[in-house]
Amino acid sequence: QVQLVQSGGGLVRAGGSLTLSCAASGGAFSTYAMAWFRQAPGKEREFVAGIRWSGARILYADSVKGRFTISKDNAKDTVYLEMNSLKPEDTAVYYCAADRTWEVPMSVKSYSFWGQGTQVTVSS
Repeated sequence: QVQLVQSGGGLVRAGGSLTLSCAASGGAFSTYAMAWFRQAPGKEREFVAGIRWSGARILYADSVKGRFTISKDNAKDTVYLEMNSLKPEDTAVYYCAADRTWEVPMSVKSYSFWGQGTQVTVSS
């Protein structure tokens, strides 16, 4: 069974940086897409960034382009989300997600496996 274990997150001032990690296990991830979503209080979960495990395709939400970077370490089966120039509106619970697909879906329902979530709070 695929398991995703997240680490990182916390409290940071506006303009600061944080990096989230998502360690995957239990799957043959060469055929998977991995993604990060976030959910702010009272809002729906939204796509942030996604990557095919091969690295051949990367997508970002418009709201984070140029500030966030998704990457992976094949040797560690780990995906990262480096977040720079953070804004208060980036405050949310961030989730790692995975599914066996050649695409990089942007919808929540397209992903079968989810991490436990980690809080990111950006103060003004």
